[in-house]
Amino acid sequence: MKYTKDHEWLKIEGDIATIGITEYAAEALGELVFVELPKVGNNYKKHDAFAVVESSKSASDVYIPVSGQVVEINEALNSAPELINQSSYQDGWIAKVKFSDSADLNETMDEKSYKDFLSKL
Repeated sequence: MKYTKDHEWLKIEGDIATIGITEYAAEALGELVFVELPKVGNNYKKHDAFAVVESSKSASDVYIPVSGQVVEINEALNSAPELINQSSYQDGWIAKVKFSDSADLNETMDEKSYKDFLSKL
């Protein structure tokens, strides 16, 4: 797993990145009530806002950590956005993206680096 400073996580399998928001981000937002998912087939550049998560507190953009095309979305979030709160890293994933440049991963952190980053917030 890889992590970003914007609190997204990525699980890399070949040229597919499964993307979601971290447990830290989910807890900070509170109970999610809505997720605006990207459309399958849409192309995004690294750092584009590609989804929105909304809680009773606020709405936040989710930034794509790699450039690529959305190949699958987690449709379950349409009726159960709280899956992100309950299972950020398994059932709460947002989208799967076929990424176009593995160099995009150079800006991500491993788990230890992300935990170090969190400890300084």
